Amino acid sequence: MVAFAMSLRSPVHPMNESLSITDAIATRRSIRAFLPDPVDRPTLEAIFGHACRAPSGSNIQPWKVYVLTGDVKAALSKAILDVFNDPDADREHEEEFPYYPRMWSSPYIERRRALGIGLYTLLGLTRDDKQGMHAQMARNFAFFGAPVGIIFTTDRTMERGSWLDYGMFLQNVMLMARAFGLDTCPQAAFNRYHRIIAAQLKLPENETVVCGMSMGYADWSQPENQLKSEREPLTNVLRFLG
Repeated sequence: MVAFAMSLRSPVHPMNESLSITDAIATRRSIRAFLPDPVDRPTLEAIFGHACRAPSGSNIQPWKVYVLTGDVKAALSKAILDVFNDPDADREHEEEFPYYPRMWSSPYIERRRALGIGLYTLLGLTRDDKQGMHAQMARNFAFFGAPVGIIFTTDRTMERGSWLDYGMFLQNVMLMARAFGLDTCPQAAFNRYHRIIAAQLKLPENETVVCGMSMGYADWSQPENQLKSEREPLTNVLRFLG
């Protein structure tokens, strides 16, 4: 199920058939500043149509998607930001499930810190600039200015295997977006505000929020989009046995 909260219909943006899988993977990155240029509905339908070919155990296809634009997207952003910017109200919200480890350990905490330092350095923010860091975090909930905001949900009965399947679906979405010249940013930040999302989108009670995502055309003039996260050397990841 893919629910589109939009009315714009125009010819589908042509897919770049010359873009290889390796190119799509290599050029995919989390974009945190987008141009306002709209994305037409046929293009979005094509992206999700291909992405839904992701594998899932017993073909149960546990993904559900809400694609938001215009007033619907703006209303959700405002509802979350009203709470995010009110410390007393914000304290009443927490994730429905832990996305990150409850206890951080090496080398994962160092990788996380390196990414944060890299982003804030590009933005000229220091650790003491709490107001600036708060404002940057707030941009998550405006979908970083992207014309398309996406909320992914799944049935509450799903177990870990189906969540692993969901990851493959999300990867397909992001790679197919690259094939259509678009960029994305998957966002766990929305999970904290699942009650607001459920109320705004009128989600069925059996659905839980998996994550959000921004989608659109990258604004390469903005410094945060120069951030490129590093990957571990293959020797630290891969083991050949036998």
